[in-house]
Amino acid sequence: MASITRLVSKPMIQFPVRIAGCRWLSTRQEPDPINHANDEEFRVLNFKQVKSQRLARRKMAKLEVPPPRSQQMATDQDWGAVWPGPKTFVPATVPLQLRQGYISKKHQVPPGKFANAELMKIPNFLHLTPPVIKQQCEALKQFCTPWPKGLETEQKMKQHFPVDYISTDYCHALPTIRNPLSRIVTVQLKVDTLKLNKHAKDKFLRLVGERYNPDTDVLTLVTDRCPLKKQNYDYAMYLLTALYHESNVVEPWEDTKTEADMEYYDFQRNVAKVNSESILNWGKSEGDSRQEAPTSYATAVEQLFNDGENEYNLQKYKEQTVQLLGLAK
Repeated sequence: MASITRLVSKPMIQFPVRIAGCRWLSTRQEPDPINHANDEEFRVLNFKQVKSQRLARRKMAKLEVPPPRSQQMATDQDWGAVWPGPKTFVPATVPLQLRQGYISKKHQVPPGKFANAELMKIPNFLHLTPPVIKQQCEALKQFCTPWPKGLETEQKMKQHFPVDYISTDYCHALPTIRNPLSRIVTVQLKVDTLKLNKHAKDKFLRLVGERYNPDTDVLTLVTDRCPLKKQNYDYAMYLLTALYHESNVVEPWEDTKTEADMEYYDFQRNVAKVNSESILNWGKSEGDSRQEAPTSYATAVEQLFNDGENEYNLQKYKEQTVQLLGLAK
């Protein structure tokens, strides 16, 4: 019995197992399989032109080009509002018939302002017209102080401010704005404004050397040793101060100088003064008033010895000698 049960437990023939499908109850509508398949298909690209399939052409909208602004401006237009600052030349804005360019043939007119690269390359000053400059000056007037009294003329300004300070600033379109030439400082002044006596002026001129111009009586000091402009200016002021005080110093040995030790010819310390005064006082007694040599004669003698012999100095010395002796011309 056990053997029969064991044989029956094993199936004699194996059949495929089929499970019946089941459908769940739901209120959701199922999509149409036919329409869903049509939606997933690609649309057919028809390369063949069909008369019934005509596409509507797009109409190009033509924009109306307005006239140039220069033709719409009024005669009393505020030009400062049209051209407020520096900019490239705009031909439609400038109400001027400008022409510039190269002429290849004779009797030709230079190119006009429209599409003219020559007018666009060069800088213009259309933003600096006289009315605009006047308007800008009026706006800056509130930040200015009144001109000081007593400096109405150039002579008065030179009298109160005798020293001229000259420097230069450079502007470059480079990565660095430094320029080594901007450190150079020039200081100029007239020597007469220093109020030096004869001894101090002679010593001062010997110290400055070629920096003094005898024709204009101007001393020029140029300083460029220091790296900064302010340092060179301070150094120039120091040199001027040192020259002034050193010229007024009288050394003890200067009082013992004789005529042979003098660097220049001095009429007052020369025997020519004694000889000229003896000629003027010829035949006078000791109680009579004595005449001194005229200043014009002394100047002529000093110029002859200090500046050298030339036609002008010799003629001047001749005239003063004839006048001193009282001879007829």
